[in-house]
Amino acid sequence: MADIVWEEPFCGEGNSCYRIGVDADGNSYIAIAGAEDAYLTDTTDALRQLIRDIKAGKADHLLAD
Repeated sequence: MADIVWEEPFCGEGNSCYRIGVDADGNSYIAIAGAEDAYLTDTTDALRQLIRDIKAGKADHLLAD
């Protein structure tokens, strides 16, 4: 298993806490806080683009009521 350095959890209301991590090989990881052994992984560049897209509003439709 990779040596992942996890950030502090990003939490919304209730139990919706996510953690983002990186390793020395340039990979990024996203997991539910407390379940870091079941992560989604991709390159750090892919994580960077995901964050840019979210900030640009490209995922806003997922938040619609």
